[in-house]
Amino acid sequence: MLPVFILVGQTVVKEKKLKVLVLADSRAFHTERYVTELRRQGCHVLPASLEQGEMHHYLLKSRGFISKLHYIMAATEVRGIIRRFQPDIINPHYVSGYGFTVALAGARRFAPVLLHLWGSDILIVPGKSVFHRRKIVYGLNQADFVTADSDYLLQIARRISPFEASAVIPWGMEKRYLQYHKSDYAFSKPLKIIIPRRHEKIYNNLFIVQALAPLVNAGRVTLTFPDFGTLAGHFLVNARTLVGEKLNVYKKMDREDFLACTARHDVYLSSAISDSSPASMIEAMGLGLIPVAADIPGIKEWLTPDTGFVYELYNGEQLRGIITRLLERNDYLEKLRRDNLEKVKKQAVFEDNITRTIEIMHRLAATRRRK
Repeated sequence: MLPVFILVGQTVVKEKKLKVLVLADSRAFHTERYVTELRRQGCHVLPASLEQGEMHHYLLKSRGFISKLHYIMAATEVRGIIRRFQPDIINPHYVSGYGFTVALAGARRFAPVLLHLWGSDILIVPGKSVFHRRKIVYGLNQADFVTADSDYLLQIARRISPFEASAVIPWGMEKRYLQYHKSDYAFSKPLKIIIPRRHEKIYNNLFIVQALAPLVNAGRVTLTFPDFGTLAGHFLVNARTLVGEKLNVYKKMDREDFLACTARHDVYLSSAISDSSPASMIEAMGLGLIPVAADIPGIKEWLTPDTGFVYELYNGEQLRGIITRLLERNDYLEKLRRDNLEKVKKQAVFEDNITRTIEIMHRLAATRRRK
């Protein structure tokens, strides 16, 4: 018996509900909203995780003192959960972690495996070592279907290990939050720029302050960053040597407050050195902000000359030039912003994309039953 299963449903579970075993980091915001929406759309979901987040989930045992081995050691426990829960679909997120665990557990013998790729999962992890790459290969080979938030990510994954059954499904933003799309496109004075990426090496946040310090100190722009991330302390100390107390920071907040806060800015800015269709940029486009980002392959499906502005990675002069030209414009880029809103409505409404995901799950489950 696994009494924790009673945490899964909000009401009495009906036999016709699609049963989905989700293996993912329970601390991650995307995991929680994904599971919540699957349930809202009628699925019976059991989330399982080695990480102890606040959402209700089955907590896998962390065996041993080496965290990287926990995913290997969890395979036997995952196999037992599959046998008891008897899911229609097994849905691991992050191929080198839970995708690898599911592969070791022989999960696809029990139910189809729908694998979710996350950006760094494919863009960074395979380059760490031969062992990391082999984990990715094994995880991909043991999946029946692969989803990613960009075609770029899928193509990179296929170079590691070929597969066919796949779909591009962005995370997107909830339909109800489109209400915060700007009603007035006039630029603030000073121009308000938000950089909503946590302070990690991959997001390169200090570079932005270094590049735009002259505009901040001249009172022409304001920069707003989160106050969290593993490098937050280092960032704040160094950034304030450049702009003093002119730097704005915000603490973690709930999703509605965060998107309302984002909507009060004019420009979304990212200097990430690796990315794949960033959800934060898509949200900013849906809210009416002008997106500006470093020119890396992962953003090109959303950020083009028709949707925003790109600058060469680490080129502070070029970034400063883009922001200066925005300050000097006579128009507020109304067409670009309205077109961006329509693009989000068409391709990146979260509820619609979860519906697409569930449809794929149903097809996979039906195909397995016919065999």
